[in-house]
Amino acid sequence: MAHDLIEAWRKHLALDRRRSAHTVRAYMAGAERLVAFLSDHHGQAVDAALLARVDQADLRAFLAMRRMEGIGNASAARELSAVRGFLRFAGGEEARVPAMKGPRVKRGLPRPVSPDEAVALAQEIAEGAREPWVGARDWAVLLLLYGAGLRIGEAMALTGAALPLGETLRVTGKRGKTRIVPLLPQVRDAIDAYVAACPHGMTVDAPLFRGVRGGPLSPALIRRAVQGARGRLGLSARATPHALRHSFATHLLGRGADLRSLQELLGHASLSSTQIYTQVDAAHLMDVYRNAHPRA
Repeated sequence: MAHDLIEAWRKHLALDRRRSAHTVRAYMAGAERLVAFLSDHHGQAVDAALLARVDQADLRAFLAMRRMEGIGNASAARELSAVRGFLRFAGGEEARVPAMKGPRVKRGLPRPVSPDEAVALAQEIAEGAREPWVGARDWAVLLLLYGAGLRIGEAMALTGAALPLGETLRVTGKRGKTRIVPLLPQVRDAIDAYVAACPHGMTVDAPLFRGVRGGPLSPALIRRAVQGARGRLGLSARATPHALRHSFATHLLGRGADLRSLQELLGHASLSSTQIYTQVDAAHLMDVYRNAHPRA
């Protein structure tokens, strides 16, 4: 039955494809919505045979239902990608998934924060922490995002095996891919100071960044801390943990880094993902021009 196929697909995504837990949840939800829709649409239980007969008309009707529920173009495109992947998996090697273009999605530009804003944000959070070692931890995390371009999930995945720190750090990114990133002395010093102050032992297999009770630090705690700090500092909503990674990329590009090197540092699978930062840098230059040029 369809539910068995969905469970098999979950294992395939998590174990074989090594997708993140967030991606697995989103794709599973899309598959479950498709199965529920097909059951109502065709008036019968959904099995592998019915899934093999799904055509463009079925997918259009499914997306139309989702659009009526209020999802936008980007969400609809992701949903289509998810359900087509599920249909391809359910049909095996001979699957014939109907070709269908998703809605056009206008790709938004990353929104970096300035160096001063990044440092002020990290200082505000560190100084307002409930305990000194927690402040040292949050300072180290945010400097790592800004100074090494890590995703917050990548920072949270670091373990005591990274210690003692050297001039570079091995990072595990999306789909289990590893990369080597350089560590600035300031970032290294911040992490060392946190490790020295942390009351929880740093074993090889334990998370590097700990919660107050010693468990893994939740990314949600860092996001909430950033949200509160940016409100107190009067910064815009674009000042998020992920924006620090965008700032890392944009500022390096503005100082002459080439795209291939930046791609490796960020862990992008394709150069096209990195090229968007050229547009960010150009947009920044135009802002400077409009604000400073007497005839702008």
